[in-house]
Amino acid sequence: MNNRKEKTFSEVWGEFITSQTAKGVADITIRNYHQVLHNISKYLDIEMTLDNLSKSKFDEMIVEMRKVGIAHNSIATYVRVVRTFLHWCKAENIIFIELPNIIERETVKETYTDEELELLLRRPEADCSFCEYRNWVIVNFLLNSGCRAATVRNIQNRDVSLADSQVIFRHTKNGKIQVIPLCSRMVNVLRGYMAVRGGVAEDYLFCDQYGGMLSHNALRLAIGRYNKSRGVAKTGIHLFRHTFARKYLVDCGGNAFTLQKLLGHSTLTMTKRYCAIFDADIAKNYDNVSPLAQLYHPKEKIKKQSRAS
Repeated sequence: MNNRKEKTFSEVWGEFITSQTAKGVADITIRNYHQVLHNISKYLDIEMTLDNLSKSKFDEMIVEMRKVGIAHNSIATYVRVVRTFLHWCKAENIIFIELPNIIERETVKETYTDEELELLLRRPEADCSFCEYRNWVIVNFLLNSGCRAATVRNIQNRDVSLADSQVIFRHTKNGKIQVIPLCSRMVNVLRGYMAVRGGVAEDYLFCDQYGGMLSHNALRLAIGRYNKSRGVAKTGIHLFRHTFARKYLVDCGGNAFTLQKLLGHSTLTMTKRYCAIFDADIAKNYDNVSPLAQLYHPKEKIKKQSRAS
């Protein structure tokens, strides 16, 4: 008999996290594994031993989540992580439980409005603190590139080439290095910021006030305080990624294929699922392609040209 089946669900989940960490899974994913365990513990007895675990236990967990009103997509996320855990258990020859996937429903992602962006992009006073200046630059950067918070935290001075108007992302969710262009406005903003920030090539570009790396929580709190100080109630860093995607496609006339590369998605399908805004792109300038609009469009009569004498 496999002795690990006599361990509790939480104990084996800990082994799963250790295994994934050793594989080099991203820190944000590991934090998510910890958070999911905490969240499902309210609906599943995580102190039961694995030999008492069954698919029906997970079915009961999902039913309880639905009863208390947890969003469908949140449940789908929890199930996706649990499925990853169960696949690992199967590979480790611990337990064999098949849990069906729950398909997420497409939703329109919340974004910052143009009015909110105007408040956030207003240049701070010359005598502002370094942290406020840095936060303003970060907001500019997020709207230039649409990158994730973890990527922002890991950019080093050496990754920025103002001469080539580009930045290298060495820390990405899929582990692939990306080279992202910088618009002329962003180049000018970074030129001024980097002169103030200073430091050596290996120093983190967006550092704390002592020059060290910003933690995940420190960056989240910093942007939250910055937004509120500008009169913007929304504080999500990831909303800048949504906003970048929406404005790139709808307002700036960009295409989904290029957006896929900018966002670092492996497939175009993921880009569409992530943005959930392609319907808005279809609606843009629809009068130019609508059959109804064309039928009502007045037709011009051919005018007889006078012959030159």
